[in-house]
Amino acid sequence: MTRQRWGRCIAAGLFVGLSLQGCDRGQGPPPAPPVPEVATVTVQPQEVVLTTELPGRTSPYLVAEIRPQVNGIIQKRLFTEGADVKAGQVLYQIDPALFQASLDSAAANLEVARKAADRSRAALGASTAGVAQHEAMLKLAQTNLPRFVELFKEKAVSASERDQAVATADTAEASLRAAKAQVESDRESVAVAEAGILQAQAALETARINLGYTKITAPISGRIGRSNVTDGALVTAHQPAVLTTIQQLDPIYVDVPQSTTELLRLRRRLEGGKLNQDGASQEKAQLILEDGTAYPLEGTLQFRDVTVDATTGSVILRAVFPNPQGVLLPGMFVRAVVQEGVNEKAILLPQQAVWRDPKGNPMAWIVEAAGTVGVRRLDLDRAIGNQWLVSSGLAAGDRVIVEGMQKVRPGSPVREVPFDAGKKPDAPPGQAAPPAPQPK
Repeated sequence: MTRQRWGRCIAAGLFVGLSLQGCDRGQGPPPAPPVPEVATVTVQPQEVVLTTELPGRTSPYLVAEIRPQVNGIIQKRLFTEGADVKAGQVLYQIDPALFQASLDSAAANLEVARKAADRSRAALGASTAGVAQHEAMLKLAQTNLPRFVELFKEKAVSASERDQAVATADTAEASLRAAKAQVESDRESVAVAEAGILQAQAALETARINLGYTKITAPISGRIGRSNVTDGALVTAHQPAVLTTIQQLDPIYVDVPQSTTELLRLRRRLEGGKLNQDGASQEKAQLILEDGTAYPLEGTLQFRDVTVDATTGSVILRAVFPNPQGVLLPGMFVRAVVQEGVNEKAILLPQQAVWRDPKGNPMAWIVEAAGTVGVRRLDLDRAIGNQWLVSSGLAAGDRVIVEGMQKVRPGSPVREVPFDAGKKPDAPPGQAAPPAPQPK
């Protein structure tokens, strides 16, 4: 080996040695990773009013289908289609000529019956007076008859005069019986005449009612629809086809179906003491319109149907809402918000604090007493705003991690800071954190 090559080898060795010496000087134990910071909320039971949102439809408070009650020709329609009408307002006029004639005829018949009754009463008065006269005559004859009998015994009167007194008494008695029979006959005539008056009065009232029916009036106040007949149309009494329809829209009904499953669940929660009901509040309801806006006026629950619809497995709840501005129309789709009750020990958790494992079970990270991370499985009832109502899995005082979940693992230490609900979250609400291993 030449001297030049030997020098090159020595230089290379010195370079490698110096390089290794420099590496040995910079190498040391790696620094400890920082403790992750997480934002937590402390679970505190609170009183929460639980509501249920149910789809439903509106229906009129009152509906009146207008039909004629007499036969005739429509002379004129007296309302504007689609307008508001008042109870008693005339809607149609049927030709009244025939009914006016019937009324006049009934009035004339009543007058004839009254005159006949007056004659019968006069005859009864005369026959009654005749009875009194005949009673007086009979009394006189019966008084004179014993006298003539005594005088005949004393030979003061003849036998013919005695017989005449007897005949007079018998004639007076017969005349009295005839007068009384005439009175009874006249009384029957008066009764028939008075019955004729009543019959004529009934006929007159019927004619008057029928004449009134020629003016077809609104039975209720409300919004009237389109007319199904025009002037000159022939209508018949109680026909199946309606002339028009009136609907009262203020107030208005809202009918919503509620499943029997929900009813049973609610009953179990009430019986288990998880819910309390306030009678006054239970009767109140709110509405959400089709465009998502809240209806400003509060309604009142009227009743819950007792019959289950076999096709849907639900019962109908009916609420009544004021509708002074006519915002609610019949058949409109709405969502009714009704109160179930008050949960006095409800646990609410921000939705972003809940994540799901690979099986879809809701989970939450918590900070244990030692400052390390733990995992809890939750049972969720429902979403209330941007929070979950937790049925089980958490207790009062638990510290639940809301932010910083991506940096934690079970058993790892963390540093807690209070959660700021007004701060914008690191990830969109509802975004699940990466799945974590299940605690053993």
